[in-house]
Amino acid sequence: MESIKKYTTWESLPDTLTALHISQFLGISRRRVYELLQTNVEHGGIPNFSIGTSKRVEKSDFKQWIIQLKKKKQA
Repeated sequence: MESIKKYTTWESLPDTLTALHISQFLGISRRRVYELLQTNVEHGGIPNFSIGTSKRVEKSDFKQWIIQLKKKKQA
């Protein structure tokens, strides 16, 4: 049986992320990640781009999104 890699650190994440990468990193369901990918960025959604029907997120955008959430929480 093939071992599934878990993404738990910034260094373990690839430069282009899928919903699976994000869900493992944040410890939330893929369904919730897809909801965040469909939500407008101005309303707290994760910035992303499409390749066909697949959604992808740049690692740098994901990191910036988390920083913005933390700043919003502190305000």
